[in-house]
Amino acid sequence: MEKASCCCFTGHRILKVTDELKTSLRSVLVGLIESNALEFFAGGALGWDMLCEETVIELKKQYEVRLHLVLPCPVGELTTKWVYARKDRFDRILCSADSVTILSDNYYDGCMRERNAYLVEHCSQCVCCFNEKHSRSGTAQTVRMAKKNGLNIINLFYQQGY
Repeated sequence: MEKASCCCFTGHRILKVTDELKTSLRSVLVGLIESNALEFFAGGALGWDMLCEETVIELKKQYEVRLHLVLPCPVGELTTKWVYARKDRFDRILCSADSVTILSDNYYDGCMRERNAYLVEHCSQCVCCFNEKHSRSGTAQTVRMAKKNGLNIINLFYQQGY
């Protein structure tokens, strides 16, 4: 798989999902697809990741795109504190993914960072929902990695209506 045709996602878990944000995300993804980005990598987190994963799944009905989930640890450990509705939503995403890569046999301090590094290392584009005021977040860390690695970064944070 050619890195130039790959896009990853990173964003905050707490997210104000507006119609404007959904429309902007879909529009950006269609533009990337039409520019030959056909492989999408996501980390399986709540919030932004799930919104992006579901959008790619929806776009699979129209385009030949693939969704690759890159999980920091086994699903049971990743979702252990999630309420049933979120687990059920994630199960539907898992079933629709084209591949699932689990990076570690168990959760450990730093496994999320390893997941984020994997996403950045395998892609040339990053679509994020990043509030620059949260410079100590995992999203900030991933955006810094993406910048350092020369990824094209598209930030849709202000499409939430802020």
